[in-house]
Amino acid sequence: MTTAEPETPAAPAASDQRETIRGVVSGYVERLRGGEVGILPVVIGLVLITAYFYSKNSNFVKPVNIDNIVVQMAGVSIIAMGVVFVLLLGEIDLSIGYVSGIGGVTVAILQQPDGSYQIGGVIAILIAVAVGAAIGAFQGSFVALIGVPSFVVTLAGLLAWQGVVLKAIGDQGVITIQDNWINDVANYSFPDNWGWALAVIAALGYAATFLLDVIGRRRAGIQRRHPALIVGKIVAFAVLSYLVVRVLNKGGGVPLAGALVVALLIFWTYISRRTTFGRHVYAVGGNAEAARRAGINVPRIRIIVFMISSAMAALGGVVFAAYLTSVDLNAGGGTILLDAIAAAVIGGTSLFGGRGNVRDAVVGALLISAIANGIDLVGYSPSTRFIVTGIILLAAVTLDTVLRRRQAAVGR
Repeated sequence: MTTAEPETPAAPAASDQRETIRGVVSGYVERLRGGEVGILPVVIGLVLITAYFYSKNSNFVKPVNIDNIVVQMAGVSIIAMGVVFVLLLGEIDLSIGYVSGIGGVTVAILQQPDGSYQIGGVIAILIAVAVGAAIGAFQGSFVALIGVPSFVVTLAGLLAWQGVVLKAIGDQGVITIQDNWINDVANYSFPDNWGWALAVIAALGYAATFLLDVIGRRRAGIQRRHPALIVGKIVAFAVLSYLVVRVLNKGGGVPLAGALVVALLIFWTYISRRTTFGRHVYAVGGNAEAARRAGINVPRIRIIVFMISSAMAALGGVVFAAYLTSVDLNAGGGTILLDAIAAAVIGGTSLFGGRGNVRDAVVGALLISAIANGIDLVGYSPSTRFIVTGIILLAAVTLDTVLRRRQAAVGR
């Protein structure tokens, strides 16, 4: 007589698995203990900075000033998004400042009504971005194909492109931008109704990303998100969009520059988190040799990343030029380079490669712009801004170093 073996309980189908709210909270706490703090330090910093400047001057939180901060941070945010991709590889791009100058000078020369080209508007902007991408391909080839350190290549680029800016402007000294399409990039604000429409589009787009995530998880048979968490995040984002647009409308309308930053943030976040190319960037940044053995074309990834960096720098330069409605011999100079790199690092992107998000560029630029705006509003000396920004940058890099050691200790 044989004894029947007890039946093994059937494992629940993957499609029935759902993460619980308690599991999400405990997982977040565990990640914090493991050193994955995300943008939490920046959020805390923004709250403290806002409270401090508000106590000194209540105009800091008025809608008109918030509109100003959004426009002021746009150029740095755009350039810093490209910097994030370079830092994810563990590389550096020191040429972005004067590449942004090249972008601004390009649109300024093309739009001159009495010039040889007489190309204005969107076409001139696209050409400027294409010029930036070509510069990135040129510089990235030295890094990816020959093996010259990116520090050296882009330092040489910093010097060379500064010379190109000086040569292009020449004896004119200043080139005024008269094309309204170009100037509107930094100086146009949408009417109230358009602002509300943008808020609705943003909320629907955010909801659509969750819908795609749910479909992807169901097809892959992995754990699904709890419905309450999905609804909660969508509602929270919709409320945030409503509040932001309401404040900006009171300040004069949603700036086109701010809408451009949001659109680029969504686009590059999708590229970095949802595409094969994005996953390859993180893989190369984490371990280039392992990525190569896995079949990833490492040189190609490096070249494309430098193209992204320079293209975004050129677009950021267009925003700066549009804001001033002109370019001069200082185009691309000043603190543009340092602000862009500092924004990415302060936002949470690691200097050591393999860790960071495109959103880091935006929150970091917001922090830097809020500090600069508050210091000007309160009447502190400009030197204070550089001192405070330097301290915050050092603190961010120190925190990144400590957290990487913490993650290594817990085996992450």
